[in-house]
Amino acid sequence: MRAIFGVGMMLAVLAACTGEAKGPTPEVIAKTSAELTAYLDAEYEEELLMNPEEMTSQGRKDKYGELDDRSEAGLDKELEWRKQSVADMKAKFDPANLNEDAKVSYDIWSLELERAEKSTQYRRHRYIFGRNGAHTGLPNFLINFHRVDEKADMEAYVSRVAAVGTAIDQLLERAKLAAADGIRMPAFAYDQTTSEVKRVTAGFPFDTNVRKPSALFEDASKKIDALVTASKATPEEANQLKLDVAKAMKEQMKPAYDRLAAWVAEDKKNVDAEPKGVSALPDGTNYYNTALFLQTTTTMTADEIHELGLSEVARIRGEMEKVKEEAGFKGTLEEFFVFMRTDKRFYLPNNDAGAQEYIKLADGYLTGMKAKLPEYFGILPKADLEVRRVEAFREEPGGAQHYNSGTPDGSRPGVFYAHLSDMNAMPTYQLENIAYHEGLPGHHMQISIAQELTGVPKFRTQYGYTAYSEGWGLYSEALAKEMGFDVDPYNNFGRLSGEIWRAIRLVVDTGIHSKGWSEAKAVEYFMANSAQPEAAIRSEIKRYITTPGQATCYKIGMIRIQKLRDEARAALGDKFDYRTFHDTVLGGGSLPIPVLEAKVHRWIDAQKLAN
Repeated sequence: MRAIFGVGMMLAVLAACTGEAKGPTPEVIAKTSAELTAYLDAEYEEELLMNPEEMTSQGRKDKYGELDDRSEAGLDKELEWRKQSVADMKAKFDPANLNEDAKVSYDIWSLELERAEKSTQYRRHRYIFGRNGAHTGLPNFLINFHRVDEKADMEAYVSRVAAVGTAIDQLLERAKLAAADGIRMPAFAYDQTTSEVKRVTAGFPFDTNVRKPSALFEDASKKIDALVTASKATPEEANQLKLDVAKAMKEQMKPAYDRLAAWVAEDKKNVDAEPKGVSALPDGTNYYNTALFLQTTTTMTADEIHELGLSEVARIRGEMEKVKEEAGFKGTLEEFFVFMRTDKRFYLPNNDAGAQEYIKLADGYLTGMKAKLPEYFGILPKADLEVRRVEAFREEPGGAQHYNSGTPDGSRPGVFYAHLSDMNAMPTYQLENIAYHEGLPGHHMQISIAQELTGVPKFRTQYGYTAYSEGWGLYSEALAKEMGFDVDPYNNFGRLSGEIWRAIRLVVDTGIHSKGWSEAKAVEYFMANSAQPEAAIRSEIKRYITTPGQATCYKIGMIRIQKLRDEARAALGDKFDYRTFHDTVLGGGSLPIPVLEAKVHRWIDAQKLAN
């Protein structure tokens, strides 16, 4: 061993003296890069084994009767695993021996440890219940993600229903620990949790005095009946399955929800009626700065984001003035906001028929866009897309539309969800723009393409970065106009309303959490610069209060992607092609913004050399 090492050192010295220092050969780079991909795939499989719900989301049935461990001990275990994984990767692989794409994978896997450590530092600062909490998320998961094809799948469903109680108790324990640290969600979030718990547990078998089934039991019954229809279960087995799921809901799930409801009612007494930003929490300023870093994947400060928002609001108002004139409106822009907010022509009937018409309109816009995509994209998604109304137990008047991804194998489609319980908060002039953001070429296209990628580590087809994904969604809104859509002036105003909405977010999110803005001041600023219905605005402001930093991602990501496009156009001139640019942006999966910028800059340099 000592003799071989001596010869190696001698050869290295000779090479240095003669100026013939050699890097790794192409064969070594290819081999090492492939080995890194295999290593990361194995590590990601270990990560999935700790997250059975994510496996279900991807269409797999491993650990099908289990839920994620939501305890602090479970989170600590996963963090320790990630530390070891990154340490092992760095010991086994030298970045100098990797190709460019493998270096991206190496860097992202390393970055995820840094993000996990920062997130762990402030995990008690994140509000556990309230908007999008597990108390509604888990029933939604069972209804929309847990597929039942065989009797064993339904038995796993029953097992998971029972495990919901454990999950809620784990989260309740974490909420109590946070409260002991002086960290409590705003009063309105306590009220929302109380309302949602009542809706989830309304109906049979939670309440045995009524015949109407709860949403979860109705779903379970339909899936059990489908097994009988498909001759996968006998009527007797089906009856027993219904008894089993009812028992799990009543004896294991409901007691945990009752404990949650009781604690929420008691702990709300410790909260001021007026909500405050997170800077009012212990170490809240540092928490908010960390949240901005984790959400945007940039080093932009709260002040920089606030100033960017103010300048963007002013610019977009100028564009709105032009559209107002095109529409023939004679009043001020503020008066135009009121007109767009209140005129009946922009609202469908506030009933189920109106909700159905809204979904039909969305389908029509997406059909038109789908036909145009090949002119602007080389890579197209294979997965289907559906437009659906949000389930009643989690529907919120004025709630923001959202997207849930399908499975990588296409067995479950992507879904564009709309909150339609109050049609007066859902103006039709904004729908075209929203359909492009949530569906095509927005979230459905970006996420489906990522899931369908080959030749990259599996984790890169599934991980997501909000600034990238929401930045792409907002970029898609502007791109749609360039593609020839939003021709109606009111719909074009809807597009600008969507953009100024995201610019306003930069101002109010930082205003609330960094500058001490009240909820009323945030609402006032939003109302003065947007035609959004007041119910939607108030819902939005509550969202920003409870999820600090997230709302800033949209505009920051959009601006960075547009800047990359403009740089490519300037560098390539007539050789610039939208399809290859978009394939470069989408073809590597969701990326942190600095990683995306480096990737596109390398592509521009390569295109210049090729041309």
